[in-house]
Amino acid sequence: MRAGNHTARLTIGLLPAIPTVLALIGTLLLFSVFLLVQGQPAIDAIGLIFQGAFGSSFAWQSTLLRAAPLMLTALCVALPAQVGLIVIGGEGALALGGMCAAIVPPLLPAHTSWLIATPLMALAGMLAGGAWIGAVGALRQWRGVNETISSLLMSYIAIALFKHLVEGPLRDPASLNKPSTLPVPDAMMIGSIPGLETHWGLFWGVVACVAAWVFVKFSTQGFAMRVAGGSNRAARLVGLPVNRLALVACVLGGAAAGLGGMFEVAAVQGSANASLLAGYGYAGILVAFAARQNPLAIIVCALMIGGIEASGSLLQRRLDLPDATTLVLQGLLFANLLAWEALGGRIAAWRVRLQAAAVADVPVQLEQTHA
Repeated sequence: MRAGNHTARLTIGLLPAIPTVLALIGTLLLFSVFLLVQGQPAIDAIGLIFQGAFGSSFAWQSTLLRAAPLMLTALCVALPAQVGLIVIGGEGALALGGMCAAIVPPLLPAHTSWLIATPLMALAGMLAGGAWIGAVGALRQWRGVNETISSLLMSYIAIALFKHLVEGPLRDPASLNKPSTLPVPDAMMIGSIPGLETHWGLFWGVVACVAAWVFVKFSTQGFAMRVAGGSNRAARLVGLPVNRLALVACVLGGAAAGLGGMFEVAAVQGSANASLLAGYGYAGILVAFAARQNPLAIIVCALMIGGIEASGSLLQRRLDLPDATTLVLQGLLFANLLAWEALGGRIAAWRVRLQAAAVADVPVQLEQTHA
């Protein structure tokens, strides 16, 4: 009996992953058709994607390097989603977080220990990202501005502000062909995890995802956020501070993306420059949706999307496909995720109605969908 209950609980726990799995299968089928139309060997291409992502130690290093910022930018989407907000401004929060982190080292005395510099850079990045996305939550809760549109527009503003400052007031005079801020001193740079060529941002990305999952699932405030996300009106009726919960979720999500920008500056680029705008904020949206806004599942999905991005160069070398082919694959995955999400909601609604009809012993006519 206990074994049966355990199996039932396990099955229920795996149900949320079914739409993602089906979306992945549908994506591979559509991507195969896309390649076959071009006269490319679809099976070979899919095999090369897997090989470029996980087929060797070098492939794993490349995948982990890309997965680190994706975990943090995905949290910028997943945490506000707990209160029912769809925020897609992680790219702007990452850019501002990286820029503000790059400002800190020149302000510190020479030979400052990394034990002091690194936390200060992380704090600057998190404050910048948290304030920027927090403003999105404030506009939504107190002014009624749609958070999806405002976060996208504010991301554009953040990127424009980043380019203006990096290419203007904050520009290092020695950076000629590639404008950037003053370089982070070697003593303040973040090194690699022992045994890996991946920086410590991967470790802190995993820690942030686990901490976010614990917060959402087991804390009182996390439970209140989920109640507000399920029904904003019901949350207000029971006296929950919905506005404050939404603001906290947005600030925490923005802080995570800002931290990702700090690691890109202090562990990868060495300064704030155009390479910081690599699309990690936009790819984080895909990661969060693939994980169904589950902070713990973000770790696995970030590895998957990071692996797809890492395989682009191998496709280019072996099959002479453009590096942007992996972007097509990501786009197909996102479209499939949205389609299965909508279809899953419709199927769930039909199932509830059929169960209710069976209990009441009355016929139920399903709504006809018109093309």
